[in-house]
Amino acid sequence: MFKKIMKGGHRKPSKSEANEPPTTYGPGSNVVVSHASRGALVQSPLTASTPQPPPMTSVEPLPLFRDVPVSERQALFLRKLQNCCFLFDFTDTVKNAREKEIKRQTLLELVDFVQSGASKIISESCQEEMVKMVSLNIFRCLPPGSHENTGQEPADPEEEEPYLEPSWPHLQLVYELLLRYVVSTDTDTKVAKRYIHHSFVLKLLDLFDSEDPREREYLKTILHRIYGKFMVHRPFIRKAINNIFYRFIYETERHSGIGELLEILGSIINGFALPMKEEHKLFLIRVLIPLHKPKPIAIYHQQLSYCIVQFVEKDYKLADTVIRGLLKYWPVTNCTKENLFLTELEEVLEATQPVEFQRCMVPLFQQIGRSLNSSHFQVAERALFLWNNEHIVGLIAQNRTVILPIIYPALEKNIQSHWNQAVHGLTTNIKKMFMEMDLELFEECQRQYEEKQAKSKEVEEQRLLSWKRLAEAAAKRDGVGGEDHMITS
Repeated sequence: MFKKIMKGGHRKPSKSEANEPPTTYGPGSNVVVSHASRGALVQSPLTASTPQPPPMTSVEPLPLFRDVPVSERQALFLRKLQNCCFLFDFTDTVKNAREKEIKRQTLLELVDFVQSGASKIISESCQEEMVKMVSLNIFRCLPPGSHENTGQEPADPEEEEPYLEPSWPHLQLVYELLLRYVVSTDTDTKVAKRYIHHSFVLKLLDLFDSEDPREREYLKTILHRIYGKFMVHRPFIRKAINNIFYRFIYETERHSGIGELLEILGSIINGFALPMKEEHKLFLIRVLIPLHKPKPIAIYHQQLSYCIVQFVEKDYKLADTVIRGLLKYWPVTNCTKENLFLTELEEVLEATQPVEFQRCMVPLFQQIGRSLNSSHFQVAERALFLWNNEHIVGLIAQNRTVILPIIYPALEKNIQSHWNQAVHGLTTNIKKMFMEMDLELFEECQRQYEEKQAKSKEVEEQRLLSWKRLAEAAAKRDGVGGEDHMITS
């Protein structure tokens, strides 16, 4: 019997199969799959191992699931998985067109089979082979980015055309199959975690660097579902994402999937229980706040800002930490980035309580004063728009005795010398607002400002006078005779 099985498993390929182009790869590729569960299999209708069919040497049309008896569907399922283990060259649309279409139709059938609930009859060995087939298709070397190995200066990531994966007609269906398997109520987590293991999750995370936005969207959904379903993987996933962020911040500043990873984390942060663990606070300080440093922040700022605000809304005591972190990484010459920071700052201040506001208001309004005087009118305008927020105006009104003396010189400078009329008008409105808040304080700040300006003017005049006297003395000395004043040894 053993000889017959071996003979059937290694049959000689036919001539048509022997002439198959070498661009296709069979299901024997080296994909790492955990086999730790084999010793623990219980022989029942759901978990009994299904006999492996002989290996296929080419893509073959197979009958539909509905056309075979229920007892034969697991064997057919395995045959269809083997069909989908062949990989093709998609750079040439004509090459292997028939085989590509057979594989596409097979993938569609597998997705429908798992989605329909019929997957509950799939044995553990079938699940293992399915994850193996998925791994073979999606885990691959990503092509080099458009900024790599070209000899050109790196372009702005926002302006680059996204790379679209040529094999997406098949790849999308493989991702869809994996997603349906993960979210299916028939999927037993205890069984599935033997195949959706740490190594598998790490390889999924590596794929987030794909330049194809369609692939990243699928990866985001799948990883989020894995995080929700497999509680045992949660700490590992958070740590692995942290490592990607660290490398991005401190080494490469190039990664295509930062925004998608932050979207996943936004949902995770939203579910944090209170009081917040120290691990999560360290994640805010060591990862999220330093993510404001890289140049391509505009690509992922919306998702980053959402995560930051979630932390402040969860624990108001973190507002001081967040605001001081923003000030630490505040851009000096990048006006686009500064606009993003001001927008995020407004959202954070809206969730800030008075006690936390008082801790950081002095350095905060020193920076806001510098932004008010920016020669870039959009930055100055955005800073002035902070006074349109009622909550922020309330915080300022409560602490006006500290804030107005800091901000008054910037307001006066705008009115006297800013070139943009819109900025000039908004500044005038804010001055009127402060006057209505506390006229006595406003007049005191005005008096101090005028005294300081008069003193500065006097110091400047004294400086000019001193330089004038020095110039006259030098001219007089040169006129009397420069040679008499030469130093001789």
